[in-house]
Amino acid sequence: MTMKLDGQRISKNLFQYVAMFSGGLAIICSGMHYGWPSASLPKLEGIATNEEGSWMAVMPLVGAMCGSLCGGLVVDLIGRKKTILLSTFPYFIGWILVAYAKSVVVILVARFLAGIGDGFSFSALPIYLGEISDPRIRGSIGSSISVAWIFGILLANVLGSYLSVTLAALISSVLPAVCLITFIWMPESPYYLLMKENDDEARKSMEIFHGKGNIENELERMAKEVKEHNASNGRWVDLFLVPSNRRALIVMLGTRGFQQLTGTTAITFYAYTIFDNASSLVSPSVASIIYFTVQVIFCVICSMIVDRTGRRPLMIISIIGSCIALFIEGTYFFLKDETNINVDDFSLVPVIALVLFVVMFSVGMQGVPILLLSELFPTDVKGFAVCFADIYFSALAATVSKCFQITKDHFGLCVPFFAFTGCCIVGLVFIIYNVPETTGKTLEEIQEGFRSEEVEDFRERYKENEEL
Repeated sequence: MTMKLDGQRISKNLFQYVAMFSGGLAIICSGMHYGWPSASLPKLEGIATNEEGSWMAVMPLVGAMCGSLCGGLVVDLIGRKKTILLSTFPYFIGWILVAYAKSVVVILVARFLAGIGDGFSFSALPIYLGEISDPRIRGSIGSSISVAWIFGILLANVLGSYLSVTLAALISSVLPAVCLITFIWMPESPYYLLMKENDDEARKSMEIFHGKGNIENELERMAKEVKEHNASNGRWVDLFLVPSNRRALIVMLGTRGFQQLTGTTAITFYAYTIFDNASSLVSPSVASIIYFTVQVIFCVICSMIVDRTGRRPLMIISIIGSCIALFIEGTYFFLKDETNINVDDFSLVPVIALVLFVVMFSVGMQGVPILLLSELFPTDVKGFAVCFADIYFSALAATVSKCFQITKDHFGLCVPFFAFTGCCIVGLVFIIYNVPETTGKTLEEIQEGFRSEEVEDFRERYKENEEL
């Protein structure tokens, strides 16, 4: 009976999954650019210094800040679909430049352009998927973004480990073209079409994504919500001035911030270097591929269970497990580099600890913060919120990655891992006390929840004043 119901649901929501896979190609492109340094930078030793290599690693994050700023502006002007399509061009140009680069400067420019594509795709796709998906499967569809990103990182590591920099880049350039060719046939988000008062196209979009059944109630609900938000004429400052938006912003800043402060991007950039320093029996290339393969598998598992277990439990379990794994990793490098203790018999410990980290991180902290980003904000400020979130995330990721490189070079690998451990502890406290549960709720119900908290806070303050 359950299998029959699941089959009917998949059939009804087929085009939601098609859009998820097609749009996800843009995120795979992003992941490939972020995964490129781990396997390819070691091949550039002698051509680029360590300092230049570190800038090659973080340059997409710098570009993503610019891309997010532009993406946040155009996502409500030209639409979610066209913004995603635009992202494919800088991805493609970036790979072509990497393939034929004759200098470090050209590679830096290529990586910056890739970051612009990243900013565009991450500004639009979370919104798009959140707006087209059924509430019952929105968690699974939204979590696919993380799966696609990690799969891109894995793909870049496989290509970079066994092919030349030029050949790997040329093969990678095919994917943006495939994304452009396939996603151009997808409908625009019905929310966006209603925002532009294109009711007929919105109806067609709803019929494609949700079937031709009873969609009138859903369309009316969407139209009412969009009308209210259009009347409010959302502005940047509303993220900070409107109490419900401010609450959502705090949740977003915390979850996306602690997602990054666990060190995930730095570890992604320097996975090969970390495994090389570990002096493990497993080669750095193989260890890196194992690491990212495990991450893909557990991101898929997370996407399958996130609508059943809830967002909060997954994040809490995830950050506790990540904390333990990072502490083990830091302890190993402390004993290896700062003491006279012989750790040769424990050479597999850092590999096992990082695999444990990626397992625990992937079941919650990898995907849920991105999913929440598509759920927390009302339509009138969602574009601004996603833009702000991407700029914030990119700036923090670049800072953490650069600090990782500086601290490991000057103080040893144990220091950044212990710092990440401390951040996990603080992040756990934040999640427990600040992150709401959104599983199974419509986007409108989530906004109403934030507004209800405003009323409750007002009542509490009023009651306190009366008692005084």
